Amino acid sequence: MQPLALDVFRTVARHGSITAAARELRYTQSAVSRQIAALEADLGVALFDRLPRGVALTEPGRCLLPHAEAVLDRLTTAHRDLDALRGLGGGRLRVGAFPTAMAALVPRALAAFRAAYPRVALSVVEGRTPDLLERLLAGDADVAVVSAPADRPLDTGRFDLRHLLDERLLVAVARDHRLARRRTVRLAELADDPFIAGSAGGEDPLMRATMPPGFRPRTDIVAADWTGKLGCVAAGLGVALVPALAVRAAPADLVLLRLHADDAPARRVYAATVGGRHRPPAVDRLVAGLAEEAAGAASPARRVAGRRPISSTG
Repeated sequence: MQPLALDVFRTVARHGSITAAARELRYTQSAVSRQIAALEADLGVALFDRLPRGVALTEPGRCLLPHAEAVLDRLTTAHRDLDALRGLGGGRLRVGAFPTAMAALVPRALAAFRAAYPRVALSVVEGRTPDLLERLLAGDADVAVVSAPADRPLDTGRFDLRHLLDERLLVAVARDHRLARRRTVRLAELADDPFIAGSAGGEDPLMRATMPPGFRPRTDIVAADWTGKLGCVAAGLGVALVPALAVRAAPADLVLLRLHADDAPARRVYAATVGGRHRPPAVDRLVAGLAEEAAGAASPARRVAGRRPISSTG
């Protein structure tokens, strides 16, 4: 059964007249009659009794009518929903992001998106890059903000990657730390300092990705989230590595120093989608918003004793 034939059938049933139905549909009477005859042939039943004046539904016709109306109403709803998706007047957008991207970069882009397209339902999940990429492949996320070291690029065969920015690491120290007035430090200069890490041993991803061969920092305190980690630094209990994107979470009573580029090359931050798949308009708009937010961000912050802070990347 074709939707056109069902629409013609419904219209004839409503008017009780092929002539009136043809007038509403702007078809010829013969075209309407052919549609009804083809539908009856397809179903193997007579849908109308032809009367001297007009037509009347048969028992099979009365049985078919509510089904035809339900099918046509669902198709109308489907077209309306698809139009809403195209115009971003509805639908949903599922976003993933690694933790420090959630400090400012992603929330700011999402806030701008929601202001422009309030009818699109947003959901966000935070996770590590490998997990976020798996969510993309599984169809559980539409776009993910992920990161990778320059020497370990992501799989461009499976993912479409929009480069957003290159992020460098900073070192957080207490305001009375011996190096607090420096602009840039080397890891070797921190060899005697205890590090505040996100996990014990060599499991902390920042420590594992940054420490050069032979450098074995002492980890006295393990703090899983940034509030605890940076609070310990501000209290003078140690130093911590801080991605530039997490600067927004840093309290004012500590100092952020640049880590020398030879010790910690920049990591690359991308908006990732699954390669070879159609991207909904909402994804394209959010990726553009993320790129705009990243481009508008300034260089990483430094909070140096006696100097005013410099604005940060997100």
